[in-house]
Amino acid sequence: MSSVTKKRLTFGDYIIYSTIALISMICLVPFLYVVSVSLTDPEVYVPFQFNLIPEKFSLSSYAYLLSTNSFLMALKNTIYITVVGTILNLVVTFTMAYGLTRKTLPGRKIIFYAVIFTLVFNPGIVPNFLLVQNLGLINSHWSLILVSLTNAWSLIVVKSFMDSLPPELEEAARIDGCNDIGVFFRIIIPLSMPAIATFTLFFAVAHWNTYFNALIYLTDSSKWTLQMLIKTLVIDSGSDAVGQAGATPEQATLPQETIRMASIVLSMLPILVVYPFLQKYFAKGVMLGSVKE
Repeated sequence: MSSVTKKRLTFGDYIIYSTIALISMICLVPFLYVVSVSLTDPEVYVPFQFNLIPEKFSLSSYAYLLSTNSFLMALKNTIYITVVGTILNLVVTFTMAYGLTRKTLPGRKIIFYAVIFTLVFNPGIVPNFLLVQNLGLINSHWSLILVSLTNAWSLIVVKSFMDSLPPELEEAARIDGCNDIGVFFRIIIPLSMPAIATFTLFFAVAHWNTYFNALIYLTDSSKWTLQMLIKTLVIDSGSDAVGQAGATPEQATLPQETIRMASIVLSMLPILVVYPFLQKYFAKGVMLGSVKE
């Protein structure tokens, strides 16, 4: 009968755990404050008063935001960019990574070195803007999608993951009559589901949080993303950016701060909802491509 000995915590362990708990609280408190302000009833809201629990709960700020055309339009634009952009990111990244694993691909090493070159040297903002302008994509949602179809880091990680897959599976598929396309769809894709789930999260978060490219390429406010609208709410013109879409007199008197915080919470909510479903694939999908067996 084996006995399990309990490890006693040392003084250093207490310091480490206390430091981690302190850092966690520092990260958590601002988030709780934002949620608290967004849920505070306008009748009891006091500016610059720090409360982690609202004195009186109310969803009036959320109802106001979800009833305005500008917020709903920005939400629709962001969902469109995220869904279409993520799908295209996955298609381009995994097909190109698979092509780079084929030793029979002409110029494979040159293409791979070109990918690594982009990882080290970035052309910068001006060449990217001129490229988008010459392609006629200014003030188009495609300017936020096509300029970021993939990136060097994602390609290298996915290629390393595919290189780590057992070659015997591919040989068996070829014996059964599969060509390269058949191997990709019947062998590589099913085995790559953890990596696909991981990069789906990466790409979706990147597209959902698109701000800088939207600031540069989108000039029409009807095509703004959610992050652009929130920037206008929080920094530029307060709640007027949303209020222009029309609101009742009661909604128009809502405190600007509660509207700002509600917009921030609504922008974070979809990612917070999706993340737990992909979390179990996260660590596995990242680590699979790190070591070749």
